[in-house]
Amino acid sequence: MTAGRGDRAAPPAPLGQWEVRFADAASAKGWESLTQQACENTYRAWILMRTDPMPLAETPRHHRLKGALAHGTHRGQTCEQWQIEVTGGGRIWYLVDMARDTCWITVASTGHPRATDSR
Repeated sequence: MTAGRGDRAAPPAPLGQWEVRFADAASAKGWESLTQQACENTYRAWILMRTDPMPLAETPRHHRLKGALAHGTHRGQTCEQWQIEVTGGGRIWYLVDMARDTCWITVASTGHPRATDSR
């Protein structure tokens, strides 16, 4: 996704931190909705993805997804998929691309993702 006039400028990742990027336009749009609903929590989630995208001590609010959702593919690379609970219903799902030191946001939603309803 290319930035345009009026878009926020995201800082590049400093040495030792991860890039955080959108996998598609829908995740970018969802991100904007999350920032409007829960700005501070969304910022904290961004910091987590940037500094500790795969924590050794998972929590109920930040953990790897399970089953068929545990992995996803982006640009031909299969990656682990993680979730951060931003609000009671709001979620961010992202792929951890070890080859590129990048977290690809696949879902950013103010509501609970339907894909986990049957799990």
